[in-house]
Amino acid sequence: MADQGARPGAGSLPDDWPADPGLGLALNRMGGFDWNLVSGALHLDGPALEVFDLREDEYDGRGESLLSRIPADEAARVNAVVGQAVERGTDRYATYFQIRCRDGAMRWTHTQARILRDERTNAVRVIGIVRIAHHDLADAAARNELDAGRRRLTEMVERTTTLLSHAETVHDVIKVLEDEEALGHLRAESVSLGVVEGTRIRLVAQGRNGPFATELQYTRIDEPYPMSEAVRNERPRFVTSREEFRNAYPLLWPHIEPLVVSSGAYLPLIAQARPIGVLAMLYPRHGDFSDSERALLVALGSSIAQSLQRAMLYDQEHDLAEGLQQAMLPRHIPDIPGALTAVRYRPARIGRSVGGDWYDVLQLPGGRVGLTIGDVQGHDTDAAVVMGQLRMVLWAYAAEGHPPATAMARAAAFLHELDTDRFATCTYVEVDLSTGGLQIVRAGHLDPMVRVAGGACGWITTTGGLPLGLAAEFAGDGGIDYPVTTGTLGPGDTLLLCTDGLVEEPGTDLGDRMKVLAEAVRTGPEELPDLADMLFDRLGTQGGGDDMALLLLRREARPGSSPRSRTRIDPTP
Repeated sequence: MADQGARPGAGSLPDDWPADPGLGLALNRMGGFDWNLVSGALHLDGPALEVFDLREDEYDGRGESLLSRIPADEAARVNAVVGQAVERGTDRYATYFQIRCRDGAMRWTHTQARILRDERTNAVRVIGIVRIAHHDLADAAARNELDAGRRRLTEMVERTTTLLSHAETVHDVIKVLEDEEALGHLRAESVSLGVVEGTRIRLVAQGRNGPFATELQYTRIDEPYPMSEAVRNERPRFVTSREEFRNAYPLLWPHIEPLVVSSGAYLPLIAQARPIGVLAMLYPRHGDFSDSERALLVALGSSIAQSLQRAMLYDQEHDLAEGLQQAMLPRHIPDIPGALTAVRYRPARIGRSVGGDWYDVLQLPGGRVGLTIGDVQGHDTDAAVVMGQLRMVLWAYAAEGHPPATAMARAAAFLHELDTDRFATCTYVEVDLSTGGLQIVRAGHLDPMVRVAGGACGWITTTGGLPLGLAAEFAGDGGIDYPVTTGTLGPGDTLLLCTDGLVEEPGTDLGDRMKVLAEAVRTGPEELPDLADMLFDRLGTQGGGDDMALLLLRREARPGSSPRSRTRIDPTP
């Protein structure tokens, strides 16, 4: 058996094998030097002279002669490095420095050397190598750029995750995707979000590049699109060139072609082991995505998926509760002979659901009309259910002909018998449209307001009782009793009932806000629908996020009737 450690046959080796060390240095653009620190002589071999862009006849063997190639500040820096190594007693040094070539161009070089010392440890000689190092610096710059890009992407993922943690609705998630402090640092030409709806993907957001094409708003999961592919396979899809876009996705290519886009990342958004959406990012750059980029983008997709699922559940719960509450409000307001009415309602997004505000208008015999408005404590489905029950109870008692005080007392007893910890505030007003007579019963609610035809505007001063649900707890032997405030609504006068969501604002005194509302009513439009819209638009945007309900009734003026009201009001200052 042949000796496995034997040297190859001589015939298989070149004549100059093994290579002289000087040849190895020269082929790698490295040269050697020998520097006598005692005499100052500095020997440079041929490759070293090439590094300094010198010919042999241009160099006389003295270190000072290199100053024509080494700028003063660079020479000072190299001398400082060597001096520190000599003084500290170390036996080696290395440093980068620049030289000026024959044509004036600057060239990065690198030197490393060993320091030899005598028996008294004095440095007497330096032997080392010098080489061209511009490739080193280019590689370092590339690494620094890569590291900076990785840091930028990591910071973007962290920033986006922080913003997403505060997102409650799908709209909030979309706002994060459009936020320049979040995904703006992706340097993407376009960022799109699609949600899975059965067998289709619906685009719900596209930032940076304007609205999406109409034909791409809905696509099927089985169609040849990268979004569909990411959802089908439940794996990210990375497209690395315009050619790949054109060849792999011919249906998408007409929309990509006019864009400055050369690559794309499509991330399936998976929650509870099923895809609920997909995030698409288009880039102007050409080329593949590094492993670190892919890992960070996948982490980003996971964070968005969790937030999107939470937001979708929130929207579903809110829509269900809002639908329940809307179903419990009157489907329509009856036309009342002798009066004009307008109602408005706006749900709030507080917690996980909506509140319990309600209103009602009931036509009664004898030219009378009953008006109720109320607010059940809380912002959840239970509040909406209690609201619906109270509204129907008040409607039933009033329709049976019970006077306002009796109807309110029976509603309070009903809420107490429900054995719930909820309470409700409420105002019930009965208006005799033939005479303008008012009977007002208030259970912990806001006073009504009147805008006198052609005159002042203010709150009607009423005697109130405890909120429904609390009144029974403090009722005496005579049962629940609510006082009645009477007055007259003049022809052309407008009566306003509202819930506190229209006047309350965090950090603002309630009395000041009530004055603001009264002034807005006084100076507002004459037509009731316009007045209702203006109040919601002006005051509703300043509120504290509570539900808002508003009911307006105007007693129509008859020819020859007096416009003066005989109801006591506290006018706007």
